[in-house]
Amino acid sequence: VQLQASGGGLVQAGGSLRLSCAASGLTFKNYGMGWFRQAPGKEREFVATISRSGGNTYYADSMKGRLTISRDDAKNTVYLQMNSLKPEDTAVYYCAAVRSLSLLGYFYTAERYNYWGQGTLVTVSS
Repeated sequence: VQLQASGGGLVQAGGSLRLSCAASGLTFKNYGMGWFRQAPGKEREFVATISRSGGNTYYADSMKGRLTISRDDAKNTVYLQMNSLKPEDTAVYYCAAVRSLSLLGYFYTAERYNYWGQGTLVTVSS
């Protein structure tokens, strides 16, 4: 299984980025997907998740209103649109996949996830 995250980069505060995560080696429609992040010197934290069907999404309070997570099962890809970025959003962003029996179930604890990508760095300058 491979999860290839991309789309990170350097952006000014107030700017936007769209992260992508392309999955291979798994039956994508059977997995919920999530994004987590880890800033320097801090623990990994939950950012956003989307259910297998795409019908349910859930966001971290710290970023709620600035994020949209979506998925394209035809492309085996999950996206994270991030707007109004702040310097405190600077981190390595990781995508992850969780095997789910429920079409609408969503998961925000890292321990539930089965597979992880390598991460993409987002740097927000002030």
